[in-house]
Amino acid sequence: MADTQNELMSEEGWCPVGTPGIVALAVMLATFMEVLDTTVVNVSLPHIAGNLSATTNEATWVVTSYLVSNAIVLPATGWLSRVFGRKRFYMTCVAGFSLSSVLCGLAPSLMWLVAFRAIQGLSGGALQPISQAILLECFPARRRGLGMAIFGIGVVFAPIIGPTLGGWITDNYTWRWIFYINVPVGMLSLAMSEIYVVDPPYLQRGVEKVDYIGLGLLAVGIGTLQVVLDTGERNDWFETSWITQLAVVSAVCIAALIWWELKASHPIIDLSVFRLRNFAPGIVLMFTLGVALYGSLVLLPIFLQNLLGYSALQSGLAMSPGGIGTLVCMPLVGLLVGRKDPRYMIIFGLAMLSVSM
Repeated sequence: MADTQNELMSEEGWCPVGTPGIVALAVMLATFMEVLDTTVVNVSLPHIAGNLSATTNEATWVVTSYLVSNAIVLPATGWLSRVFGRKRFYMTCVAGFSLSSVLCGLAPSLMWLVAFRAIQGLSGGALQPISQAILLECFPARRRGLGMAIFGIGVVFAPIIGPTLGGWITDNYTWRWIFYINVPVGMLSLAMSEIYVVDPPYLQRGVEKVDYIGLGLLAVGIGTLQVVLDTGERNDWFETSWITQLAVVSAVCIAALIWWELKASHPIIDLSVFRLRNFAPGIVLMFTLGVALYGSLVLLPIFLQNLLGYSALQSGLAMSPGGIGTLVCMPLVGLLVGRKDPRYMIIFGLAMLSVSM
């Protein structure tokens, strides 16, 4: 323990308060809650649509609204952490996610559910990047692979049990309970984070100029893009005028955002990180992984239930095995990443993903 603390001691004399393993557990719980909520909702969409007198296409806005707000807050996480203090912002997000989960469960109509899901997405979007940043500072360089493996187990375990848990709850109780189950996990994460998570001095609350123009361009550009991607196929893409209009608005806003952020003195998104040699390839890899893995999370449950006649529980069971291999391999990768060239492990993982798809 003493050796670990010495390794983590910064130039300012700061080091984490709690043991790295406990901090990893605290932040993993919050991310587990966020990922779990995404997967349990997907298998329950047909039931949500029926209960709220909506079509399946209308019910997908429950997912779309979450993803839109999630995508808006995600790039601004670093800036928001500097403005409010990372721990304060992180705990606000956990509390907001838990509260909005209760509101989602109480939603009387689809419109209210979509609105509460948007609030939930705003709270959940920052949880994963902040959790990873906290872990990088709590673990010494030689043990960061292990720290990310502990974190990854929770992130991967959520998609494994999420579909099955969501299906079982929906079949035996009501879809509203898929949101209520977030509350105890969120409360436990809040309590542990309050005790063990401490901000380094440079990330405590400070005075930051607000990049209102960048924030507005980000919200409009990413928000409209998400709507186009999610609803374009059902509306004949650019054959529909409003899809074309949203696509143009998105392209103009994103282009303007890039131009503005490159010249702004206090940008909401620091694009200079793309100069780092490994950052841009890492973004491309994560984008590819996200398309391959998460693209099916919404479509597969609907296909299984509406076309193959599966129950919610059966569709959940059909989806669950996908993460078991990852759950087994992730701790091994965490141990090997400091000893072996990570490029070979990435190539092997992508090859196995391609074969399995």
